Amino acid sequence: DTVDNGVIDHLLPSLHENDWDVLIAHFLGVGHIFGVDSTPMIQKLEQYNQILEDVIDTLKSLSTPGGPHENTLLLVMGDHGQTLNGDHGGGTAEEVETSLFAWSPKTPPDAVLSVLGENSCNFDLHGKEVCVSTMQQLDFAVTVSALLGIPFPFGSIGRVNPELYALSAGTWDNQRTGINACTPQDDLVAWKMRYAEVLCVNSWQVKRYIDQYSGSSIIGFSAEYLHHVEELYSKAQANWSEVLKPTCPSETAKGEEFKESASSALQLQIDAYSSFLESFAKLARSAWTEFDLWLMGTGLLLMILSVITQAYILVRLNAVCQPSDQECPSSRIIPKLSFAFTLVTIRAASLLSNSYILAEGRVTNFLLATSCIAGVWSSATNGNFTIEEFIFLLLNIFARFGIELGMSKQIAGPTATKDHPVSIICDIFGSSFCNVSMDIFPIISLAMVTCIVLKLIAYAVHQRFLKYFIICGTILSYAFIANYWASESTLLSHTKAVQEIGRSLAPRFVYAIGGLSLVISVLWRLFAPVDSLKFNKRITSLSAAMLCSWSPTILMLLGRQGAFVALICITGAWCIIMLQQKYQKDSKLDITGSCVANPVSVTQWSLLAVCLFYLTGHWCTFDGLRYGAAFIGFDNFHIIRQGFLLSIDTFGVSHILPVLSLPFVAIHCYNTASKKSKVKDVTINILIQVHLMYGLITAITTTVTIVCVTIQRRHLMVWGLFAPKYVFD
Repeated sequence: DTVDNGVIDHLLPSLHENDWDVLIAHFLGVGHIFGVDSTPMIQKLEQYNQILEDVIDTLKSLSTPGGPHENTLLLVMGDHGQTLNGDHGGGTAEEVETSLFAWSPKTPPDAVLSVLGENSCNFDLHGKEVCVSTMQQLDFAVTVSALLGIPFPFGSIGRVNPELYALSAGTWDNQRTGINACTPQDDLVAWKMRYAEVLCVNSWQVKRYIDQYSGSSIIGFSAEYLHHVEELYSKAQANWSEVLKPTCPSETAKGEEFKESASSALQLQIDAYSSFLESFAKLARSAWTEFDLWLMGTGLLLMILSVITQAYILVRLNAVCQPSDQECPSSRIIPKLSFAFTLVTIRAASLLSNSYILAEGRVTNFLLATSCIAGVWSSATNGNFTIEEFIFLLLNIFARFGIELGMSKQIAGPTATKDHPVSIICDIFGSSFCNVSMDIFPIISLAMVTCIVLKLIAYAVHQRFLKYFIICGTILSYAFIANYWASESTLLSHTKAVQEIGRSLAPRFVYAIGGLSLVISVLWRLFAPVDSLKFNKRITSLSAAMLCSWSPTILMLLGRQGAFVALICITGAWCIIMLQQKYQKDSKLDITGSCVANPVSVTQWSLLAVCLFYLTGHWCTFDGLRYGAAFIGFDNFHIIRQGFLLSIDTFGVSHILPVLSLPFVAIHCYNTASKKSKVKDVTINILIQVHLMYGLITAITTTVTIVCVTIQRRHLMVWGLFAPKYVFD
């Protein structure tokens, strides 16, 4: 009530002042918490009724001839309707329709009222006849512009509403002399002339918009319908030229007959302009607000078939991987599968709500933390608690705070807001300490990442040439990243040449080394001679090479937060792999061919990937893209180059790295499987299982997103929230 009371305090006094042309009183009401029949809603409506009576009484008292409100028009309206529960935003009639109350101190002449649209009249609770007419909300902006005497909005394609326009006395009063000045006009002819003139300008503006839109739009309108609309405009303009020709009644023609003829000609002209405007509005509505339900249904059906197919293959593969002589294999996998399915279902169902889409990072982190807590509780109950479970749980806590920082749209820098955690730390330890930490901590994190990556290469890559090439490229890439960060540091003094090398050349060297490493890795896979390495080692070698090729570019684009995010990603992967091996050991699946992937581990890896997306400051809206990352190393814009870099920055840590890391999550079985035979078959089976699980999780959430967008296609937030989320998925 604070805002409403403030409006009430200023509204009535402002009516007695004469220093404004347009006065807007914006009441907030009770919001969407209470339903239509609730007591707060009824009390608020009664309050508004009293305010409206007071405003009209004040306007009446000041609308005498020569008074300040002689020609004032009062409009009372809402921007949308609501359901019985108080919600809005959907496409139902009760949500998209709203009321408009208009009042003028002067009543239009009966002759003008007689030609206006038909009203729907009913009796109210007190037995009084109440007539209600309708108008398209599309027509509101252009109608108010005409009443105010200001240019029509360029993007408006509505038609000036005749009923609302007739309430203004200036549209029929003092307009009694015809353009030929031969005979005086009556009220009806004067109003029709004025309204036809307004529709002429209205139609010209819409035609101008059609021409510019058709010339610049990629899709545009249908040529056939567009030609039809243009013909209507040409005919209307030709008729208008005839109407404007100065003519006087002949000696034999009576004055009344001439007025009737003029009124009929003006009515035909009004109908011609109205036909043009309504036809184009229908054309635009069919092009912009109509959805191809058949294509939408086909796409949704394909996604559902994809989910069913992946699930069926996964079940069949799981049955093949389970030997017939193994005791009760389902007793160990079903609880894990049920828990993983529950997590995925909750996350998918949350995407049906706009509030949960906005908080997707927090929801995903909550589900990931829930899986960690469940694992810790299960291990503690069975007496086999491990340090990896505690580290993974601790990692989620760090990720939760990081997501809060990354999802805050108000944060423009490390000290943007007073309640920002980084700002609080800076206030405690001082700004100098904060600035030094901001420069040193990323370098320390990068050094740790470099050591881990080099150790991974030494362990996983077994081909000598490929190993040494990847090692050299990795060292050079991370050195250039450190050089780039140092060139932007305020703690070090640099010459202009050094800064130029660090800011422009260093990122390009990183991109070039990464691209070259990627090409050599692919060529090595295609053309290198078959070595004697086991299938497991060949898979890990190629996966490590691909990861090391992509990671420097992704870290460069992520900025100073990249190394810290990489540490979280590496630590999370290590914990999941170790927990996978623990699950394999506890399940005693040490028989060759009996290796079955843990669905909970794959689900955790998928949830962690989503958390990393929000941890890096992204969110699923178009203003959630980090456009500055596309220009790291470049000052000029090139749509393909900048688009490619922006895509890597957006999906690198949440899609590229997690998918390339799946073989490491999968190849844990060769440590527990028998070394006698069929290790290759085990590896292939587990790789397919893990990739199918990961793909199935992604397909389920994407399918639910499509269902959500289909249901909410007429929602208020469809273009601002649901459609971007659909595009991202």
